[in-house]
Amino acid sequence: MKQLFSLFAGLFLLCSNAFSTEEAPDVLVKRVTDEVLTIVRADKDIQGGNTRKAIELVEAKVLPHFNFSRMTALAVGKDWRQTTPEQKKRLTEEFKTLLVRTYSNALTAYKNQTVVYKPLKMQPGETEVLVRTEIRQPGQQAVLLDYGLEKLDSAWKVYDVVVAGISLVTNYRESFAQEVRAGGIDGLIASIAAKNKQFEAGKAEKK
Repeated sequence: MKQLFSLFAGLFLLCSNAFSTEEAPDVLVKRVTDEVLTIVRADKDIQGGNTRKAIELVEAKVLPHFNFSRMTALAVGKDWRQTTPEQKKRLTEEFKTLLVRTYSNALTAYKNQTVVYKPLKMQPGETEVLVRTEIRQPGQQAVLLDYGLEKLDSAWKVYDVVVAGISLVTNYRESFAQEVRAGGIDGLIASIAAKNKQFEAGKAEKK
């Protein structure tokens, strides 16, 4: 399931210069996704596996529009309550780095998928919504890809991604809980940091 997330989640990249507080969340998702797909289709470096360029794109366009603090808290689950402010900060930074690399891999794995947008079910005044989409590729079964967004200070931010009915943050929760049981919160931080370092080492070998 994480591989499916890695492949498709990067299709949703929010452009910082294109955000409007008047836009409905589903309109925002559609407009920006279409814009980013156009960019990726034209960028031969990203298509060819240039991870560094993909990371730079993600860092520039995605980070301001995701609530990584809430995503990390949801992924850690009940153990989040026992963390210190410093541990919360370190956990959020390492998890954010992990997700940025996931998005980057998704961009380099993009081929010719298309996105179908589902009607938004949203009541007036709601501050949390689920934007539903479907990823289609010729010869393969369509994959449901949904985004949980919340409104913070009049800005919509993503706090979860759901692939084929499975939440990204919930999918991480079991492995994170195992790491906490084995080595405490600091052990979890070290484990995520180690994964990030392995990614960096892998990139260095490919240069």
